Amino acid sequence: MPTFVYMTRCDGCGHCVDICPSDIMHIDTTYRRAFNIEPNMCWECYSCVKACPQNAIDDRGYADFAPLGHSVRVLREPEKGVISWRLQFRDGREKNFVSPIRTTEWGSIKGPAEYDAPSAEDFDKQELAHEPEYLNIEGGLPALRPDQLKQGLV
Repeated sequence: MPTFVYMTRCDGCGHCVDICPSDIMHIDTTYRRAFNIEPNMCWECYSCVKACPQNAIDDRGYADFAPLGHSVRVLREPEKGVISWRLQFRDGREKNFVSPIRTTEWGSIKGPAEYDAPSAEDFDKQELAHEPEYLNIEGGLPALRPDQLKQGLV
């Protein structure tokens, strides 16, 4: 669901521009309002929706998510730490979805340089560096041994 901006709500703060990973949110030089320059290239990460302090960014729903004649409204609620989605159908029914804005506190994730470099034997393992440790899985991730794999065609 590509994003779009309500120009009357946007104050041109640029938070969406700064956070957009695909660099498609821009500030119009004439009106000083944000806009999506290429909706088809939107990654649908909704980082801009989550970052917008004015709740000026919404998204267009796909037919499999919301049928023709629907409306989707996104509401960022930082005091609750959630983002809410309200889907209104043509017949007036509503569906509401709530999900967390972030799963961790800002600044709580270490940067790549703060981790120990992987050893030579780490490159032969199936899991990613630090994966079992940070997924809190005792004994490592479950993995099949070579003798457990079936060979041949079924």
